[in-house]
Amino acid sequence: MDTTELERIAREIRLRDLQAVFEAGAGHIGGEMSVIDILAALYFRVLNVWPDQPKRPDRDRFVLSKGHTACALYVTLAKRGFIPEEEVSTFLQPHSRLNGHPNCNKVPGVETNTGPLGHGLPVAVGMAKAAKLSGARYHTYVVTGDGEMQEGSNWEAIMAAAQFKLDNLTLIIDHNRFQQGAALAETNDLAPLRPKLEAFGWEVTDIDGNAMREIVPALEYRGSRPHCIVAHTNKGHGISFMQDRVEWHHKVPSREQYEIALAELSEAL
Repeated sequence: MDTTELERIAREIRLRDLQAVFEAGAGHIGGEMSVIDILAALYFRVLNVWPDQPKRPDRDRFVLSKGHTACALYVTLAKRGFIPEEEVSTFLQPHSRLNGHPNCNKVPGVETNTGPLGHGLPVAVGMAKAAKLSGARYHTYVVTGDGEMQEGSNWEAIMAAAQFKLDNLTLIIDHNRFQQGAALAETNDLAPLRPKLEAFGWEVTDIDGNAMREIVPALEYRGSRPHCIVAHTNKGHGISFMQDRVEWHHKVPSREQYEIALAELSEAL
């Protein structure tokens, strides 16, 4: 799928995500909007996955470490055929398997449970190491957020990945510069991220994480070391009044705001 088609898919995912969060009355919409372009590129261009065989041994692995943006993953999985598209309407409803954080025991296509921040990358390192030990050819991708990159467990995993020479591992940092309650610069400012990852022995690529023409080649890159993509994104991307606003980390639009966002996203289709 070319970048124009991927951009269209991403816009459709944004629109459905907005609707799902509004209907559910909860969700982490700001961080979902920032990561959706990356999810669209992964699932509709990069990942070797088979919706009718979600546990096929040679599939690529994807871990959404910032699990609070689960709704964006559910919409993407539905559009890709892992779950029925109409099931997205059950997000956060009683007895729904589409919980606030992804559950691998309930949702096809989810590789591991995530939610406690700082767990996804260590698990992904284990997946990549397992492939090396078994001679498997699958690639492992993991998306983390800014806030969780302050977790020590991630830096232990980064050290281990370099030591094990995991060239089959790609880390994507959704660097939207915000976390719950504050800007990254006001809490524990890890920026710039590139020199820190390079100091740990990783290859690093900086990209515009909301520009498909930069996302695709970065995801498809293969080198001789673990690869980190620092994706410079905008929280609330695509919706004017949400963009780069910390309060939209976890907030539901009012009816008036919903109509404005709906119009903006629909106009882009």
